[in-house]
Amino acid sequence: MVHLITETSKYTMIILFALYTWQCFSSLKKNVDLEEQAWKFRKQTGYMYLFHLNAYAVLFLATKNQDLLKFYLEQVIFFTAVQVCYGIFYKRVSRLIVNNMCMLMCIGFVILTRLSYKHAVKQFAIAVVSMAVTMLIPYLISRWKFVRSLTWIYALAGITMLGVVAVLGAVSHGAKLSFSVAGIAVQPSEFIKIIFVFFVASMFYESTEFIQVVKATVVAALHVIILVLSRDLGAGLIFFIAYMVMLYVATRKLYYFAGGMICGAAASVAAYFLFNHVRVRVVAWQDPLAVFANEGNQVSHSLFAIGTGGWFGMGLNQGMPYKIPEVKQDFIFSAIAEELGGIFAICLILVCVSCFLMFLNIAMQMKDFFYKLVALGLGTIYGFQIFLSIGGDIKFIPSTGVTLPLVSYGGSSLLSTLIIFAVIQGLYLMREREQDEPRGKTGLKGEKYTKEKTNEKKPKEKKRPKKKGGISSHEETIHGTKIQDFD
Repeated sequence: MVHLITETSKYTMIILFALYTWQCFSSLKKNVDLEEQAWKFRKQTGYMYLFHLNAYAVLFLATKNQDLLKFYLEQVIFFTAVQVCYGIFYKRVSRLIVNNMCMLMCIGFVILTRLSYKHAVKQFAIAVVSMAVTMLIPYLISRWKFVRSLTWIYALAGITMLGVVAVLGAVSHGAKLSFSVAGIAVQPSEFIKIIFVFFVASMFYESTEFIQVVKATVVAALHVIILVLSRDLGAGLIFFIAYMVMLYVATRKLYYFAGGMICGAAASVAAYFLFNHVRVRVVAWQDPLAVFANEGNQVSHSLFAIGTGGWFGMGLNQGMPYKIPEVKQDFIFSAIAEELGGIFAICLILVCVSCFLMFLNIAMQMKDFFYKLVALGLGTIYGFQIFLSIGGDIKFIPSTGVTLPLVSYGGSSLLSTLIIFAVIQGLYLMREREQDEPRGKTGLKGEKYTKEKTNEKKPKEKKRPKKKGGISSHEETIHGTKIQDFD
């Protein structure tokens, strides 16, 4: 009976998530009015709760663990509180971003509960605290204008924190990623990437002259070099791509972008020869089965899991995702594909893409150049991190050890992603207020020229008394003296 329910439920969950995903994109159509859009978002919320109920019902029937019922109810209260709080305190918030944030966390809690109940409970506790902390950020980011003037504070904070990790950080899988604070492991690079975006936006808000570009590039290079020396190559790659995108958009000079990408490619080749850590991952990517016993074990099991799941999955608690090393952090997408199926996994990618598109849409519509760059930078970080995580799991690119935002296990990753979403919500609220203001021309850095300024009356020029006959076409006046042009 349990097997029958599990088999049936996997199709139900796929259908619910597919319907949810459809609403993500149908709500973005231009011809959708606000009332219809609100109805679509309410349906999304309903699909999420039904999926959540279905998943935990299957897990409870499979494990008979009474604690799962309590854990499920706590999550329902949490998601409801998030929806209600955003609805009360931020009435004009982007409901799509709120829904996607909750849905991605919901999927993460479900798959982590299946993999390790202990880790799922810990992740949930971190999510509750993180959400409480970040709930105030949309208000602050839409009000605090001084954040654009902290340029060198951002730079100093980022380089200092990365330097501390490089010297004192604990080694994990060959890389120095974190250090412990009161027994809690903290991965600073997850938070520094946000500070880094604010630094770059501040620099290019001040100026896009060549000397300013050189300064920004030097500081950005220091961030990346420290990360490379710490062997946190995934984070280094994210910093590099975010900087290149922001540089190109700020300056509109293709040769900056092309030159940077060439330097990045050369650095990647150098890293291959300098770091054994990089060579191991490249070898595992090229032919994981040839080195199955060693380097290719992780990637091979990931591919086995995805292939075993097929389009419809094995069903929750029916697969063997625990065979994948580091499945909770680096390869959670493979676990989802194995048990919930390829269709579900594709829908997951599409939901992440819809978030990325919303971030870019907000960036394009921001009038203030600083906040435009912030939205673009954070969107680039989010989108590229998804690409690195899923790309490594499916062997599209070498594995970089990057987590899947809001889904993978990891407190630092979860908190930093919630901060990114909260900042984006603040920018969305700011954009909504801008659209309510009278329309006017906006300068490169957001200086607004209102109708009153552009329509100011010019002082009337004092007209000279006109002499009889006037001045012929061959005459000029210099300092009031008439001069005749003799041809």
